[in-house]
Amino acid sequence: MKKWITSHGLIIYQVLSGRSNSFLVSSNDKFFLIDTGRASSWKKLSKNLDGILGENQLSCLILTHTHFDHCENATKIKEKYNCKVIVHECEANYLKNGDSPLPKGTNILTRFLINFIGKRIQSRYNYDPVHLDIAVDEKFDLNKFGFQAYIIPTPGHSPGSISLIIDDELAIVGDAMFGVFKWSVYPPFADDTQLMIQSWGKLLETGCVTYLPGHGTEISVNLLKKQYAKNNRN
Repeated sequence: MKKWITSHGLIIYQVLSGRSNSFLVSSNDKFFLIDTGRASSWKKLSKNLDGILGENQLSCLILTHTHFDHCENATKIKEKYNCKVIVHECEANYLKNGDSPLPKGTNILTRFLINFIGKRIQSRYNYDPVHLDIAVDEKFDLNKFGFQAYIIPTPGHSPGSISLIIDDELAIVGDAMFGVFKWSVYPPFADDTQLMIQSWGKLLETGCVTYLPGHGTEISVNLLKKQYAKNNRN
């Protein structure tokens, strides 16, 4: 299992990889989870969490956004670990209804998939409704949970996309960027690409040097800087 350790000793475990990533953050004996993956990955996710948590509690589940591939196990996580669920307020109703609106495509292929196929199979991407505990709409400090970390809105991929800034060194960014290709961080799907690129600028301002996306592998600050300079039109 891959993990990252910050200069102040916070540990980030990658508890799911493959189609969707999920990360568990540890600070001493406190833990929070970011995203939950597809329903088909439940056994692997649960096993990995139990192996790390032991007798410790899971403080909260933070959802970077409410698309199905990040939320399908959210209800099971809440039921099993009795943790609080945090999401951006503008996607709260999607979570409560188990609704996963599909984002727009950002290239010819993905636009075709969404426009001609996606709408016909929209209902397949719904998931079990999730009870929400905390809705955020701006910077949200996680010190109250015992973590040197905070949440910031990073919209663009979806209206309520959020990212986690950990120890001012590492960011967990959901689908604000993709780590599938070594030369690009541009996601194949996004509702508002210009807003997404503005969010890249906001993430660069945090001073983080490593970015962990919802799909693919870690992204360096140097690659993000190059991609931001290439795509920013302001």
